[in-house]
Amino acid sequence: MQSLWAIVLAGGQGTRLSPLVSRIHADGRPKQFAVLTGSRSLLRQTLDRVAISVTPERTVVVTTETHSPYFASEFSGPGAPRVGKVLVQSQDRGTAAGILLPAQWIAWRDPEATVAIFPSDHFVANDTAFMRHVASLAAVVERHPGRIVLVAATPDSVETGYGWIEPGVELERTVGGGIRTVDRFVEKPSPEAARACLARGGLWNTFVMVAKVSAILEAGWSALPDLMERLYQIRPSAEREGEARAIAQAYAGASSADFSRVVLTPSVGRLAVSQLPPVSWSDWGTPERVIATLRHEGIAPNWLRLLASTA
Repeated sequence: MQSLWAIVLAGGQGTRLSPLVSRIHADGRPKQFAVLTGSRSLLRQTLDRVAISVTPERTVVVTTETHSPYFASEFSGPGAPRVGKVLVQSQDRGTAAGILLPAQWIAWRDPEATVAIFPSDHFVANDTAFMRHVASLAAVVERHPGRIVLVAATPDSVETGYGWIEPGVELERTVGGGIRTVDRFVEKPSPEAARACLARGGLWNTFVMVAKVSAILEAGWSALPDLMERLYQIRPSAEREGEARAIAQAYAGASSADFSRVVLTPSVGRLAVSQLPPVSWSDWGTPERVIATLRHEGIAPNWLRLLASTA
């Protein structure tokens, strides 16, 4: 889809999953560079999935300077993935900067762009069905350009590690299902709050979202004006060798912020939600979640068999 851009988030530290990753890789790599199934890292699986619907030239990957050795290895050699841009953050300032920096970069080049945002630590059993659903939302945001459409999964447990979305009224009905407003957005609730969300028909937030880039930036300016002003100053250097220096200057005094808590939670009126079709999805944030998913899907990589044999 020519008009659709992708932002792939690959700058986090993955500390909660590090006990498992360190059992598989001895070099201390963050989880997005770990090979948990097959022969591809989580980042490579994400890029291959995204490429089903978004051209490499319109794919922007966000990483962090400390990840450079792993990133260089990921993007070298035969069959290495191609992307349009790699944005290197000088420091990890949380998911807010990780999203708003590439959104700003895309808006400078294509102010009318539609953007799909993808974390790089997810398991998806059917990439084609998943991306067909995500890509279909590009037409939705053309009709509702002020909305950020969150992709939600059907919950099967009282999960406190996910964000929960409580849908409101239906905005429209598409081939892929209903598009609804959002009544409440609850990030990583307590067990009691999660049970209440489940009872009220809440959905899991996958943190995959589709929006006009202008809507993302408007939400950023509303919630984090200081960060947005810092990122905006990068623009004069965006096409020169000074880009890295400009990013470092912008990030040096910036505070860390979580996009879900700081930008999405107070922006309920800007949000809409689209429920995934029956596609197996999981956010691989903890060892327990990874192992539970693999056992449910009947996937047994060597490290899992070794782990079971030593348990």
